[in-house]
Amino acid sequence: MSNLSFTHLLTDTVEQLSEPASLKGLFHQHRDGNPLPSSKALEEIVELSRAIIFPGFFGKSSVNLRVIRYHIGVDIERLYKLLADQVMAGLCFTEQEGEPTDMEATRSQAEDIAARLIAKLPEIRRILATDVEAAYNGDPAADNYGEIISCYPAIKALTNYRIAHELLQLGVPLIPRILTEMAHSETGIDIHPGAKIGHHFTIDHGTGVVIGATCVIGNNVKLYQGVTLGAKSFPLDSKGNPIKGIPRHPILEDDVVVYANATLLGRITIGRGCVVGANVWVTADMRPMTKKYKKVKTDNIDIEFSNGTGI
Repeated sequence: MSNLSFTHLLTDTVEQLSEPASLKGLFHQHRDGNPLPSSKALEEIVELSRAIIFPGFFGKSSVNLRVIRYHIGVDIERLYKLLADQVMAGLCFTEQEGEPTDMEATRSQAEDIAARLIAKLPEIRRILATDVEAAYNGDPAADNYGEIISCYPAIKALTNYRIAHELLQLGVPLIPRILTEMAHSETGIDIHPGAKIGHHFTIDHGTGVVIGATCVIGNNVKLYQGVTLGAKSFPLDSKGNPIKGIPRHPILEDDVVVYANATLLGRITIGRGCVVGANVWVTADMRPMTKKYKKVKTDNIDIEFSNGTGI
């Protein structure tokens, strides 16, 4: 190919990739002066949050009770600045094109949200402590809490989720989803920040777990790897598009156990104390204290192990 032909090819490709029609829905038009979300800053937010909630396990390992106030104070100060910047970036990123930006008001809103999130850190630590306890009590292979905090992917994913959920509750766009997707990439556990999850929650092993946006999970619930809490179908509007914002994922009441690779779909209720066996497909309510297991074949006869009704 001659240099002239190569130049023409590149020019034509640039023109095609710059066509407005090809960019529809795939292009964010940045407004001068508006900050953009930073993956590097969000990674530091996660690292600081983990170090504040679990000092000595994340961040500086030399921390001790004599200097812990200093270390947490320094981390909180840094976290506040980063949070305010990234919350502001999220607010700016989702503004409608053409709308004027009141940067002073947006900055004030972002700083207020950052302060409110930091004020929730003691409660986030309290509930994460129950998740650590649940993981330890539920795994005979765990020797101590430190092993759970340092090694178990569920704790890392739940830390991101519980922070992201609070940010979502505070009205922050985009950033909560980025935080949970960061945990998804790190651990293989996909928890939407909109899900509501109670205390003493644990995920054993964790890889491949999916928890949808409108899931409601009670207290003392345990999931194993590969569990999907998803939507069965999406009601459509008059134009054939999925209707957003409606409850479409399962409700798991207290003390439920769901074993590996089970799939629970739709706005169904899994009653208190239920056990869902491995590889089971559930699309209807389960009454409290019932069990559902996979069908097996014995002498060419299908047998389904279950008790209770409403399966």
